Amino acid sequence: MLNTYQFSIMKSLSFTLLLLCTMQMTKTQNSDSPMFISTALTTLNGFTRGIEGPAVSKFGMLYVVNFAKEGTIGQVSPDGTASLFIELPSGSIGNGIRFDSKGNMLIADYTKHNILKVNMLTKEISVFAHNPKMSQPNDIAIDNKDRLYASDPNWAAGTGRIWRIDLNGKTTKLDSMGTANGIEVSPNNKLLYVNETVQRKVWVYDLSEKGEVSNKRLFHEFPDFGMDGMRCDVDGNLYITRHGKGTVAKLSPSGKLITEIKLSGKLPSNIAFGGVDGRTAYVTLQDKGNVETFRVDKPGREWQMSKKN
Repeated sequence: MLNTYQFSIMKSLSFTLLLLCTMQMTKTQNSDSPMFISTALTTLNGFTRGIEGPAVSKFGMLYVVNFAKEGTIGQVSPDGTASLFIELPSGSIGNGIRFDSKGNMLIADYTKHNILKVNMLTKEISVFAHNPKMSQPNDIAIDNKDRLYASDPNWAAGTGRIWRIDLNGKTTKLDSMGTANGIEVSPNNKLLYVNETVQRKVWVYDLSEKGEVSNKRLFHEFPDFGMDGMRCDVDGNLYITRHGKGTVAKLSPSGKLITEIKLSGKLPSNIAFGGVDGRTAYVTLQDKGNVETFRVDKPGREWQMSKKN
């Protein structure tokens, strides 16, 4: 008779084979799709208005917070089929999601001031980091040493902070600023980008080998609307969700606006990259309760990182 752990492994392997078959079937469709044209991936209102987080595992599955109800994590296959993956502990609600080099899922639990860790084989959930001094945390980024960087907005005060979370779960405040929201590390791990939703500014810091920040400078400023989650591609272009405008802005490594991709909704909350070649973008839309997708010209940084592990 199989024990619980062996059953989990068998179930995971079966699911992975099914996922690989699905990815192969969508490979031709993806390669033929026009770039920067967004279309719906999942059904409308399958997720709550708190839809956020998107992150793609090294096996190609997309994970998104708040499937059907708050406090859940949903999984979305490449063909757009969404289903429940896990329910978080009582009172916890996820926001940003990332994967570390070992394949663990890391979730910003903004209601309980935690970073949660999920074992993808057993679905065991543990508290990786906790800091009651945090207002949230909101979004998270990860470097090549598996250190996390968390944005921590205080919406009522119009202020925010950024934190580093080390491999032992220790939290260190790096800086104070406006309403910190989207956060990302550059492909060479030498820069940290943070945006301020209310102030409409994107800042960039030098990021040291030890995970320390310095030399804060303005990277880009928008004249209108807000911002939310953001991700880099392998060339260092920065994709930023424009909350309220219903677009994703693509900025060059020098901070120049290259293009904006129009979405069907007005409230995009975050973005991730995946697909067989890393050139499929996934965007969560709060006012639609679903995920949209479009093709890009370069693979995402996080997709490239997953292939090295």
